[in-house]
Amino acid sequence: MMTTYREVLSRPGAAMFSATAAVARLPLSMLGLGIVLLVSARTGSYAQGGTVAAAYVLAAAAFGPLQGRLADRWGQAPVLRTVGLIYAVGITVTLVSIDAGWSTPWPHLCAAAAGLGTPQTGSMVRARWANSVEHRGQLNTAFSIEAVLDEVVFVVGPVLVTFLTLQVSAYSGLIVAAIAATLGSWALAAQRRTEPPTIAHSAGQRAPISWRLLGPVVAMCLGLGVLFGSTEVIVVAFTTEHGHRGASGTVLAIWAAGSLFAGVVVGASAQPRDPLRRLRWSILGLALLFVPLLFLPGIPWLAIGMFLAGVMISPTLIAAVNVIERDVPSSRLTEALTWTTTGMAIGVAPGAAIAGWTVDHRGASDGFLVPLVAGLAASAVAWSFRPPALDQSPVNLEPVWH
Repeated sequence: MMTTYREVLSRPGAAMFSATAAVARLPLSMLGLGIVLLVSARTGSYAQGGTVAAAYVLAAAAFGPLQGRLADRWGQAPVLRTVGLIYAVGITVTLVSIDAGWSTPWPHLCAAAAGLGTPQTGSMVRARWANSVEHRGQLNTAFSIEAVLDEVVFVVGPVLVTFLTLQVSAYSGLIVAAIAATLGSWALAAQRRTEPPTIAHSAGQRAPISWRLLGPVVAMCLGLGVLFGSTEVIVVAFTTEHGHRGASGTVLAIWAAGSLFAGVVVGASAQPRDPLRRLRWSILGLALLFVPLLFLPGIPWLAIGMFLAGVMISPTLIAAVNVIERDVPSSRLTEALTWTTTGMAIGVAPGAAIAGWTVDHRGASDGFLVPLVAGLAASAVAWSFRPPALDQSPVNLEPVWH
């Protein structure tokens, strides 16, 4: 197992750009929970916290694909430098608006400004891997490394933001997240040797992306986003109802630990001949594992259930990336991967808001109906769509989008 990982990480600059991008992705697991903790403490409403977090995520989703397109065309370095600065300013004004008690919609607009500058380092680092590995067989391991690091981020982030917000300062969690994203994106921008080459396009000559493939995958990712966004809010509410609000970060970290464990195993295995088949089964398993969470009596049982559900996350996300990478032109890979991130981000927003409303009106346990339904809907998409043939050239696929 270790030999497989060692071969991939020994590529020039690979270990450094992978580690740097992991630091830059810390806000993925810190911002939403940090905003919910901070706003709910100030207002007493989980729904209010969920809507502010949703504004941030929606703005990030809206700008994400454009950021990926600019990175493919102009290079990652100038894009990362610019968005890192925008993000730092956006988080600053968000904290000011919350601290000053500005009325709606000002905190939402400030959070949206931060979202516009969210660095899309997850997509960019995967594009670097596609440009760096020697042969396709190593991509499964490379993408698994990033999935594992995503889960490390989701293990560390919730615990860190909960500790900082509740024990150090109400605003320190969001401040640390902003520093990690800004400095991490600038450090990744400085690593020019591993940056994928840009490809000049004449008007109307951009390599096409097939929406017969990308559209359903984005729809599945939207369902996953609802699942992720709602679960985060529900866990905070569940632990609060049982008198241990500070345990929310630990439970979310255990959820991510299950995914980390599965990602390590998947990364050491051979790339699947049919990644779509793996995607279908793993996303169905993820959805069904939310059924017992509706009936759990306490936090220890919740932690066990969340770990088991987490085991299905990495296989699902790795398979989705493999499905995209096999059929998308390399000159537009960052943009295509960013669309999947956008799908998840768009789903997080309504997921957090719907879960907040459900918790406020029906309690935390019933809130788990939201991720269950979202997971089943995503699974239905995965099992129903028919992608183009995997051995067909992407430039011949219809319909296309330029």
